[in-house]
Amino acid sequence: MNKTQWTPTGEVSGAGLGLRSNHYQHILDSKPDVPWFELLSDNYMSGGGLPIARAEAIRDLYPVTLHGVGMSLGSIDPLNLEYMKRLKLLVDRLEPVYVSDHIAWVSVDGKYTHDLLPLPYTLESKQVVVDRISQAQELLGRQILVENPSSYLAFNFSDMDEQVFLTEVVAESGCGILLDVNNVYVSSMNHGFSAEAYLMGLPKERVKEIHLAGYEQKGSYLFDTHGHRVHQPVWELYQKTLELFGAVPTLVEWDTDVPEFEVLQGEAQKAQFYLDKAR
Repeated sequence: MNKTQWTPTGEVSGAGLGLRSNHYQHILDSKPDVPWFELLSDNYMSGGGLPIARAEAIRDLYPVTLHGVGMSLGSIDPLNLEYMKRLKLLVDRLEPVYVSDHIAWVSVDGKYTHDLLPLPYTLESKQVVVDRISQAQELLGRQILVENPSSYLAFNFSDMDEQVFLTEVVAESGCGILLDVNNVYVSSMNHGFSAEAYLMGLPKERVKEIHLAGYEQKGSYLFDTHGHRVHQPVWELYQKTLELFGAVPTLVEWDTDVPEFEVLQGEAQKAQFYLDKAR
């Protein structure tokens, strides 16, 4: 197993925003006071066209990170080398500070579900994830970050808790953590575990980025939709997260029913308030 650490290009700090297509022109015209943007890498891997041209224009104005959903790090399928080749070309082109994906699987037998599916936290699945992260890092020539999932059902044959699984994956692969605080809260409410105990079980030095987003109440469970403002319990957990890990660069996500840019910027400014307090 390769545990080499790659140094990111540049740095990000403060509260950034996820770049969405309906905000391109506003950003280019007004150059808002946002410290950095995160791009969904799968939307820019065609190699040409207007989306990548706009991404490059914004990259020239702001630091960027890349966040993807297509590595399928938890799948028993071999790593998709064609996908990784296109991702490598995008990474070389945009020079992001961080590249990230999820502790999840999205494919089996070469068929893609277009959804982030959970995996049992067993020694066998851990080895699968570690091997794929290690291979991905070798192919990209840099460290990646992996994000903790939100979940709604628990497997009855896991060997360890999620934070233990994530910690061991990070230690054995050399990757970093993209800590989604909303996902921690959603899963903790759905499964009845302590969100604070989860956070305290993670290695502080490996948490490189934080995500915040909104969930939806679905009767007996919470659903991670990324289509609402960040809820107050998540802000409270975020404050505790910063007390544990320091002023980690934070990204506000909003993927469905995307509002006007000023609404997202207001959420980022609220996150910045908490970051300033943490400093």
